[in-house]
Amino acid sequence: MSKLTKREIDALEAGGPAPVFLWDEAVPGFGVKALPSGQKRFILKYRTDGGGRSAKQRWYTIGTYGALTLDQARDLARQAYAEITRGGDPQGKRSLLRAAPRLNDAWARFEKEELPRKKPLTQRDYKAIWNDLIAPRFGTSKVETLARSDIDRFHKGYRDAPYRANRALALLSRLMSLAEAWEWRSQGTNPCKHVARFEERSRTRYLTGTELKRLGASLSKLSTDGTITQTARNAIELLLLTGARLNEILTAQWKWVDLKHGVLNLPDSKTGAKPVYLSDQAKVVLKRQKSISGRKLYVFPSASDPKKPFANLRKPWQRVCVDAKINEVRLHDLRHTAASIAVSQGASLPVIGRLLGHSQAQTTQRYAHVDSDPALKAANEIGTFISTAFTPAKKRAKAKVRVKRTSDVIEII
Repeated sequence: MSKLTKREIDALEAGGPAPVFLWDEAVPGFGVKALPSGQKRFILKYRTDGGGRSAKQRWYTIGTYGALTLDQARDLARQAYAEITRGGDPQGKRSLLRAAPRLNDAWARFEKEELPRKKPLTQRDYKAIWNDLIAPRFGTSKVETLARSDIDRFHKGYRDAPYRANRALALLSRLMSLAEAWEWRSQGTNPCKHVARFEERSRTRYLTGTELKRLGASLSKLSTDGTITQTARNAIELLLLTGARLNEILTAQWKWVDLKHGVLNLPDSKTGAKPVYLSDQAKVVLKRQKSISGRKLYVFPSASDPKKPFANLRKPWQRVCVDAKINEVRLHDLRHTAASIAVSQGASLPVIGRLLGHSQAQTTQRYAHVDSDPALKAANEIGTFISTAFTPAKKRAKAKVRVKRTSDVIEII
């Protein structure tokens, strides 16, 4: 056995169904294997645990001849041999890496063990982020090999959608933390740490008094001519009258409605169980909706499947906004509008927080004001304001309006 040369490797051929080997004297166990296919590969044969006949023999492929030169392969063989003399096992490490879990595996376990504990909307959002953003980029990546630079490039790639980019980063970070807990990744190596989140600027849009008048007219017009359904109109009005979240209204069930006490008792919401206060005007809308939904489970049932709730209010809302010439207003902005009306009518921060179902006081700070009216009164103030805005000026001139105030009710007669 002599030191390998390029000429010897070029001349080497398998010549049959079995591979043929040439060995190098410069590095123990280093050689080249010629395959029947004509391909030639640099290899390193060694024994684990420092050698010895009882130790397991390994065949470590260094690379393909042509892609690597002989000198390059010999240098890599020396590095591997040095690792072996220190007790290392490069082929064993490679085999473990090949069998190591991928991010797809982490998501599958997360989806089975962790996701069912989340609220339905959170589950939906996580699945959308995984399927749309994370899985196409990292699904087949090894959990152990994901680096901070990989995550940083991924996150920065969505700088035009900062909110979604940050949500994707948060989900990735959770998967990496769980991977450490499952011993799929070295402890304390979460690659999402120290990746700077994008600044998120909260967007708050309120409907003005003039816009409310146009909104009321468009809701009446479009529901009358069939452009939107009466159910869609009632849902939009109830969102505005209560300041509730979209999902809270669309998934509301009749058994939760207590018209006598003016409350929609939600068993669960973003902040847990909470009451949604119903003004006199909100009760009118609900009674109107009752004549449509009848004995169905949901207050706003789906037209295609009455056993399911109304699913898509955004299309009717877009039609209403176009007709009312209202720009850049989301359905969620109806919640902000309800709160702004409560402020204008003198409601306090605690009352607005209670009215909107905020779990933390700082969430309500954007509506800063001082007063001490109870929440149901605040709901009625909102209803009064909106009802007035929705009523055409001619009708208001003809109507005799008398406001009767008690400790918890405002009536328009």
